[in-house]
Amino acid sequence: MHPIRLLEKTLARLATGSNYLFSVRDLSAILPGSSQTAFNALIGRAENNGIIRRVCRGLYLNPQTDFPAGMVLYHAAARLRAQEFNYLSLESVLCDSGVISQVPMNWITLMSSGRSNTISCGSFGHIEFTHSKRGPQEVAPQLTYDANCRMWRASVALALKDMKRTRRSFDLVNWEIADELV
Repeated sequence: MHPIRLLEKTLARLATGSNYLFSVRDLSAILPGSSQTAFNALIGRAENNGIIRRVCRGLYLNPQTDFPAGMVLYHAAARLRAQEFNYLSLESVLCDSGVISQVPMNWITLMSSGRSNTISCGSFGHIEFTHSKRGPQEVAPQLTYDANCRMWRASVALALKDMKRTRRSFDLVNWEIADELV
């Protein structure tokens, strides 16, 4: 079977609404005997033919699945930094709770044990990782697991502390709402 058809059939079999993101390593496992050059060419052809869609460097989605469009950034963040301790915080949490009135469009903010970095995910938006030296044991009581996002979410109090620690602007914070929630 031609490699691109093998890739297409395998993705159709593996992909579901909850399993739609694939790393380059995942994709290379489908064709283990390919050289790096041949594999890179195959990925380019698959992308051009609409078999896969690039989310960001090293991460692709299967556009034929019924993926949750509003969750792609969250799920991508969870996949990209799966080996690190990450949690949603800062403006993302404060916006979701109504403490900040302006909604950051296609931009999510996370605290991470990994290095600080902003990753462009093309038309999906941006993922901003901000380094934190605090470990899970220090913040665990103020985290809840968000199954929709597939990651931990900070409380409003922790998000405000993270804003202060990272020296972010408090100009958009509605303190009346914040005081009610803290």
